[in-house]
Amino acid sequence: MKTSVGSDDDGGVIGELAAVAEAKRDLSRREEVAVRKGRHTGLTWEEIATLLGVTRQTIHRKYRKVG
Repeated sequence: MKTSVGSDDDGGVIGELAAVAEAKRDLSRREEVAVRKGRHTGLTWEEIATLLGVTRQTIHRKYRKVG
């Protein structure tokens, strides 16, 4: 079994991993936009955190410059 990147028996794994990485980047962008919109419409950090399933401290630390 070859394990190096680009080997013939990858079976699409490299493409799948690249797709996952792109999905993560997209989700991160969507989260930031949603947090910004939430703050601009008056949601508290606690409300946003609850909706995202994280603690208020986590979301505030990550996005405190958003608003």
